[in-house]
Amino acid sequence: MTKYCLTVACPSTRGIVAAVSTYLADKGCNIIDASQFDDIETGKFFMRISFVSENDVPPEEIDRDFAPLAGPFGMEYAIHDEAEKMKTVIMVSRFGHCLNDILYRWRIGALPIDIVAVISNHMDFQKLVVNHDIPFHCIKVTPENKPEAEKRMMDVVEDTGADLVVLARYMQILSDELCKKMSGRIINIHHSFLPSFKGANPYRQAFKRGVKLIGATAHYVTADLDEGPIIEQDTVRVTHAQSAEDYVSLGRDVETQVLHRAVHAHIHRRVFLNGEKTVVFPASPGSYVSNRVG
Repeated sequence: MTKYCLTVACPSTRGIVAAVSTYLADKGCNIIDASQFDDIETGKFFMRISFVSENDVPPEEIDRDFAPLAGPFGMEYAIHDEAEKMKTVIMVSRFGHCLNDILYRWRIGALPIDIVAVISNHMDFQKLVVNHDIPFHCIKVTPENKPEAEKRMMDVVEDTGADLVVLARYMQILSDELCKKMSGRIINIHHSFLPSFKGANPYRQAFKRGVKLIGATAHYVTADLDEGPIIEQDTVRVTHAQSAEDYVSLGRDVETQVLHRAVHAHIHRRVFLNGEKTVVFPASPGSYVSNRVG
């Protein structure tokens, strides 16, 4: 039986869970996993349900017949086949740790996405990408050609039908226009020293200041640089006995793990935008592959 995912976001009110579960039962669907959250502060309700159709009802029929129920509740909803892999474009500059990690997890099935292209402003990883039979696009970016370069990037996204763009340490600032156009569809990763240590060599800056925690943050990209809604974060402890090189190595490791978990949550439609923050439902049993993929 095909497994489907239903996501719902709407104003909070009584009877939502009962209405949805009754509808699915009447359609001959069996709920496998369900998560919901009622945000008292924002007055919004979020729900994610995994279900199977025991009567093999076509998803188009389930979607069509759900609309009359969704209307009175003011629901924004979507139904997806969980077996379909999200088409993804990866963007990278000259730090390859996140790209390598994504490619490895993708290759072994730990990150079930369809990588339709890799875009870079340098040629450093062309051979790596092409060896994985993935199209590689080198799009140079300068202050003079930025609008043209971004148009070429969007052409790649639109031509491939990509639903997600992952900035795997892509070191160029995207324009406000592009951020708005791709709202909720671009995930970025960066160290968590901001705003304390900006610019080049943040880990060396942290080493000189005796920082005790190194962290990373994955978030949706917005026009506010590195301040979009946070999806995932993590930290690792360091001591005075470690070198600046250790800081860099540990920092890169935590960046790869945080980015992977953020992308994993997004592609399984467990992340909901909630104003300037997110609601992230935990992975259901059996759907998550451990970070320790080695």
